[in-house]
Amino acid sequence: MPIRIDKLEELAAQDGPLHLALGVFDGVHVGHQEVIKRAVDAAARDGGKSFVVTFSPHPIRVIAPEKAPAALLATLDEKAAVVKALGVDGLLVIHFDMAFAGMAAGEFVRKLCTGENVRTIAVGVDWRFGSNRSGDVPMLRVMGEELGFRLEAVSPIMWDGERISSTRIRQAIRDGNFGAAREMLGRCYELSGIVVEGRKLGREIGFPTANLRLGECQLPAEGVWAVRVDGVQKGVANLGIRPTVDGSERLLEVHLFDFSGDLYGKELRVSFEKFLRSEKKFGSVEDLREQITKDAQEARRWFAV
Repeated sequence: MPIRIDKLEELAAQDGPLHLALGVFDGVHVGHQEVIKRAVDAAARDGGKSFVVTFSPHPIRVIAPEKAPAALLATLDEKAAVVKALGVDGLLVIHFDMAFAGMAAGEFVRKLCTGENVRTIAVGVDWRFGSNRSGDVPMLRVMGEELGFRLEAVSPIMWDGERISSTRIRQAIRDGNFGAAREMLGRCYELSGIVVEGRKLGREIGFPTANLRLGECQLPAEGVWAVRVDGVQKGVANLGIRPTVDGSERLLEVHLFDFSGDLYGKELRVSFEKFLRSEKKFGSVEDLREQITKDAQEARRWFAV
């Protein structure tokens, strides 16, 4: 994983030139990746380290929680994994609270450049930051001349006639349009979760499941899906509250094909490949078992094709 720090002062303590990509980067979609690549390319060309500078929690959850998205596209750990794949050397995660929100834009930039080793700053062309969103690309250009960094202002990346955005991707996932989500993210959308102990009903009816408690990331439609786990293992999964057994907590239950072993406590990454049916309540556990048999057969057929 990249170096991970959480204070501006730690950034100033890094040795050698620094090339920074700044943004919230929810999902680290194709547009975000272009911003990050500018910092990575600058480090490769001019020497030094590339860093992604981001914020947690999502700033809008602090500034205007009523406008904040209900779900995010990536946890911090997932962001770290994606930026690692892009060749980033470090990740600075700044805790965002009302005190930080009140920092003047110019003060923030000066704090970034305290160590006098920042050589590149890459941002989206319409990125705004600082108190009252007063910081923008023109301000960064002026400060770059003063403080000695080169500004890379990256234009939006388009897909299907519109700019790629986290909002569009969330809607595609809600709609079950994972092809569109994949195109805009530049990778399959995955949910990560830790396997927890369940009621073991699946084992009793011949379909043992790994039960994943999910966090705050965007969920697709509830129901039964053909899934792929950790990019390799195929299976069938139910996302929902399991009404047949009077469930109340939303879980993702994954049955892995041709697998045996203990998964408790492990983190699994699940990608949703094909929607099979909506969740429903069955009259008996036997009816549920028969339907799961059909679901598994359909998922296997789909993977075979």
